[in-house]
Parts: sequence; C-alpha cells; structure tokens
Amino acid sequence: MKNLKWGFIGCGEVTEKKSGPAFGEVNGSSVVAVMSRSAQKARDYAERHGVARWYTDATQLIDDPEVNAVYVATPPSSHATFAIMAMKAGKPVYVEKPLAASYDDCARINHISEQTGVPCFVAYYRRYLPYFQRVKQIVEQGVIGRVINVQVRFAVPPRELDYAHPERLPWRLQPDIAGGGYFYDLAPHQLDLLQNMFGVILEAQGICANRGGLYEAEDSVSAAFRFENGLPGSGSWCFVAHESAREDSIQLIGESGSLRFSVFDYAPIVLHTSEGTQHIEVPNPLYVQFPLIKNVIEHLQGISVCTCTSVSATPVNWALDRILGKF
Repeated sequence: MKNLKWGFIGCGEVTEKKSGPAFGEVNGSSVVAVMSRSAQKARDYAERHGVARWYTDATQLIDDPEVNAVYVATPPSSHATFAIMAMKAGKPVYVEKPLAASYDDCARINHISEQTGVPCFVAYYRRYLPYFQRVKQIVEQGVIGRVINVQVRFAVPPRELDYAHPERLPWRLQPDIAGGGYFYDLAPHQLDLLQNMFGVILEAQGICANRGGLYEAEDSVSAAFRFENGLPGSGSWCFVAHESAREDSIQLIGESGSLRFSVFDYAPIVLHTSEGTQHIEVPNPLYVQFPLIKNVIEHLQGISVCTCTSVSATPVNWALDRILGKF
C-alpha cells in the first residue's frame, strides 16, 4: 500500500494538533475524508484543513472507495465498533488510546484483526517520543542498575468542567463512554510506557474511591502491580487534589541510582547516581504523534515494522480493568 488515503472518524481536539496534521507530513499519506456526527463540525474541519469530503455517518466514510485507511478518534466506547467495521472492510485502522473501554472489547478487536488479517494500531505515541526514548535508553544501559521498584504518582486539582451538571459532564467522566473516569483516560499512557520497558503486567489490584463528590466516577485510585519480570510497582492517582499536591511523576528505583520523569508535563528527566544529579531536557516534535504515525504509515507501505498494535495495547486495558475491579 504505497499511498495511504486516510479517513478520520471523529475530528475533535486531539486531531487538531496532536495527530491530524501528522498524517499529511509523511510521504505517500494524505487525509481525504473526515466524519463527525455534527455536520457543522465535520464541514468546518474539512474546510480548515483542506480535506475534500466530510460525512456525518461513519459507514459512509468507511465505504468511501477513496479511503483505504481509517483513524478512529472518538471516545473509547465506540472504538471497537468502528475499528471492527473498518477491518471487515479491509482497511487498516489507527485507534486513539485506550484501545477500547474494556478488556473484552480489546479482545474482540484482536479477534477480528487476526481473522481478517487487517492490522490495527493504537495511539500510544509516547513510546516513540524522544523524551521517553531517552528514559528507556538510560534504563537499558544500566545507568541506575537493575530496577527494583516503580512508583507512579499523579495528582491534579479538579477542572472547571468537573463541576458541571451530570448531564453536561465531559465524556471522560462518563464510565459508559470512557471506561471509567480520568484514571481510564490518563493512566493508560503511564502503564503503556512502563509495560514497554519492563514487560506485561501479570498482577494488578486497586482501591478506588470518590472523595470529591463532584461526579459518580472514581476520582482517587491506589494500585499495586507486578510485571512479568517480577518487578513490583505501585501507583496513586488523585483528580480532586489541592493545587499544592499537584504532581506528575514516575520514579524508577534502581540498585545504583534512581530516575524520575513526568508523563504529561515533560519536565526535565532527573537522574540520581553516585556521580551526582543530572537534569536532562529532551524536546519533543511539534506534532507529538508524528513519530508513531510515520512508523504506522511506513509499516503499511512495507518500509518498516510498527509494534504498537492492538495486541500490544490490550494488556493496558487488562491492568486498568483489574485495578478498577471491573472483572
């Protein structure tokens, strides 16, 4: 497949800068159609980004003969439906993270991908960013020795939207759409990065609570987990914290030092060893999904191999569902 002609199902905020423009930055790739349930939104996006056609029906976009690859950029509850529709039509899929709103839906996607032979990729783009590539390099080079413990800490104050009436809450706080609350939206990036470094999580359990009372979804989560290599880890997430408690960090404790980095703020990586403390700054590209999207496109063109597939993404949902007690 030398020329990729993408159709976007969903044209929300993530497609404006994080991902959308990147599809046109790679040789042999272009966006030819977009879809939104809102005609005004679809038309506006198409006009602003120079996309030839727009739809309000996902089936029409998938059936468009000019579209030969599909980007699913909708909330998680519809990922499985649209990904399966596209794969059954013989069109490769790139799906926003998390892969789906549940582990069971991930398994359905993998089954259809295997059955049809059509690949499905997932937007865990942080694996490919220079910032996190540097983190992984430090670990693999043994700079901090054998890693013996992992600690995830994340705390943020409520957003203004979190105080809205239940009927106007953002979709990320509606478990039937998102899979859970903010934990199901943000923790996937953290867990995917860690599994990419240390292997699949084979054990996970959690305690979830709603302490702020702003919405029904969990707003505080504590978890313990173990990777396939035996490495233990723990995590704490609070989405109703006081500003003074704001934190975005993962600490890797090694036998010869420690490494601390952020996942969303891209604060300088902090490396502690017997030689002292280093603060390492690593810039990321303008379009943060570009490195992964380029790899996906080149995979479909037969130039390289992309390992960020639905199969590799599914263990994240398994861990999320275990931590939230969804099994």
